[in-house]
Amino acid sequence: MSVTARPADGYAGDITPQQAWDLLRDDPSAVLVDVRTDGEWRAIGVPDTAELGKEPVFDEWVTGDGRPNPAFLDQLAAAGVEAGSGPVVFLCRSGQRSIGAARLATQAGIGPSYNVLEGFEGAPGPSGVRDREGWKVAGLPWKQS
Repeated sequence: MSVTARPADGYAGDITPQQAWDLLRDDPSAVLVDVRTDGEWRAIGVPDTAELGKEPVFDEWVTGDGRPNPAFLDQLAAAGVEAGSGPVVFLCRSGQRSIGAARLATQAGIGPSYNVLEGFEGAPGPSGVRDREGWKVAGLPWKQS
């Protein structure tokens, strides 16, 4: 797996949605953490990793009102994501918020922690629609929550 390393940023690196899927498939200890908001999960959908025998962890990086989630690390720990648990793949809508989550997790000794480039939907295209990149466009499994 080719990873865009981010040692200066303090996390293991950036990986594509397909690389994230491959890591989740190939490493039994790898876990996917979706850091979007509850509203995004409901309106946009969620990754579906059931065929891998895994369930994603849903832990908001910021709350619905845009404030940082002060319980983020505690909620990860409650879901079994903690130091020594294995690789963690962080996913948000476009691959930006998940960088912060990967950094914080790394600082807490959780990891290796990766950021999924392009996120679940990617950046908006010229028409304003998010239909050019990301987990969904890559054809990876997802479902409406």
